Amino acid sequence: MALPDERHRRRALLALCTTEITSWGVLYYSFPVLLGPVTGATGWSAGATLSAFSAGLLVSAMCAVPVGRALDRYGPRPVMTTGSVLGTAALLGVAAAPALPWLFAACALVGVAQSMLLYPPAFAALTRWYGPARVRAITVLSLAGGLASTVFAPPTALLAEAVGWRWTFVALAAVLALLTGPLHLCFLRLPWTPAHRRERAEGGIKQVLRTRPFLLLVAALTLASFAFYGATLNLVPLLTGRGVDNTVAATMLGLVGAGQVLGRLGYPTLTRLTGAGGRTAAVLAVGALTTAALAAVTGPLVAVGAVALAAGATRGTYTLLQATAVSDRWGTAAYATLTGIAITPATAAMAVGPAGTALLAERLGSYPASFYLLTGLLLVAAGIALGTKVTLERGTR
Repeated sequence: MALPDERHRRRALLALCTTEITSWGVLYYSFPVLLGPVTGATGWSAGATLSAFSAGLLVSAMCAVPVGRALDRYGPRPVMTTGSVLGTAALLGVAAAPALPWLFAACALVGVAQSMLLYPPAFAALTRWYGPARVRAITVLSLAGGLASTVFAPPTALLAEAVGWRWTFVALAAVLALLTGPLHLCFLRLPWTPAHRRERAEGGIKQVLRTRPFLLLVAALTLASFAFYGATLNLVPLLTGRGVDNTVAATMLGLVGAGQVLGRLGYPTLTRLTGAGGRTAAVLAVGALTTAALAAVTGPLVAVGAVALAAGATRGTYTLLQATAVSDRWGTAAYATLTGIAITPATAAMAVGPAGTALLAERLGSYPASFYLLTGLLLVAAGIALGTKVTLERGTR
């Protein structure tokens, strides 16, 4: 099938950049920002409230496969538009929550919406529409998505101070509905050939699922997601445990975010210079080095900041590595279905990684010890990734 017209592809890319910033800002970053106001106003414990959000992430992981199949069959327009409607309803449910069970139910619906609105569906659309140029388009989208916390976190905090957390969630629901729904409906109209008509050219989904490289890829991504997200979201307690001021520790976490942008900018060049298996192993090995460095480097602050920046660059590269893992090995026809299956365990690991790392720190006696264990997981993942090399036949890219 011929690729869509460039003008229409650019419009779709611009629309997705806008909706990804909005979806990430509203459905992901707003929750940790509003954790304090929610617990302060309701008396719910921080652990229970955060668990509701984590439960939503687990629901999102469970939905990855059916959403991927729907994307391959029907395309991103109906799936992502439906996600906008569900996300709006879910946020209104969170705003109205009278008790924790209601909050858990509403966050579960948030998780369903996340599976339809965050990176995977958008990556699937760009992978199909951009073909050989997909890495460039995905890189642009991920750079835009990286602005979500910057765009939404400060206004969300200010709004909560002014009108309270419930009306803040109502306002965020309105933003999600007004920005993402119309854009998905109007600009994701590009041609979409159902994947089941093209499976034979790709060898078939079932055949891929039984291959050793696919199983190894799932294992590598799962270990890496646990380690990357566990290290990132536990950086602040790691540093404050050494006596670093909380504000300074938060600044170091901000450097991780800045590093992600740098890592994503360099990814297109990396793809031109390396093969899929070697690239995956190299990124995970570098991730192991930076995680170990976070545990080992205690000062001066300039050195800690440099390590945080390098760790962020590796994490940013990993985001794009995960997005292109399937298309680099098995082509684009059944991309959404295969990616949904591949990242389901990884998404679950991402959800439990932060709490799991904190628990490991408690059991091992220190955060540095838990970071060294995460280093070991990344090295194992890097070794596993060496077995994920697949040779694509000409024309399958």
